[in-house]
Amino acid sequence: MYSERVMDHFTNPRNMGEIPDANGIGEVGNPACGDIMRITLRIEENRIVDAKFKTFGCAAAIASSSMVTELIKGKTLEEAWGVTNKAVAEALEGLPPQKLHCSVLAEEGIHKAIEDYRSRHGAPKPNGE
Repeated sequence: MYSERVMDHFTNPRNMGEIPDANGIGEVGNPACGDIMRITLRIEENRIVDAKFKTFGCAAAIASSSMVTELIKGKTLEEAWGVTNKAVAEALEGLPPQKLHCSVLAEEGIHKAIEDYRSRHGAPKPNGE
């Protein structure tokens, strides 16, 4: 059973859509379950000023995408890189064990989008990477 927070982010997703002039794009998927997540970022002066997502998948995948965009907006790239799947699941007040992979996809999507930005703009990698 899903928490009220998961259901809220599923039925009223935040930041859904795509940033047309995104300077960081991350696309990830899980072939086993069919979830596909695309996260677009607008980054200015090492800070995420906007984040949007498009997700094809279950309620947990959509809720995880919505929540992760909320968690990273306004953060520096280093802070956003540190947002873990565990943080996403906790912010959603838990996910069923069989749906934890959705929060993992959200973390991977953010990493891919940040990596895309860094590769296109020659930005340094965060400490510990």
